[in-house]
Amino acid sequence: MSSNNNQINIPEAKEAMERFKMECASEVGVNLKQGYNGDLTSRQAGSVGGQMVKRMIESYEKNMK
Repeated sequence: MSSNNNQINIPEAKEAMERFKMECASEVGVNLKQGYNGDLTSRQAGSVGGQMVKRMIESYEKNMK
């Protein structure tokens, strides 16, 4: 039996992560739509992921203080 550690099994967490992704995409000027976004360039997808990581690190650092 294989398991995928990249899946979010809690519906509320999945919804929150989806909202977070949409917020970050908006911040970097990438137009995401619900569902499939395979038409994004690598640069656009990387910008969204990078913004997500940046905000998570900022949140972690803020909570350390």
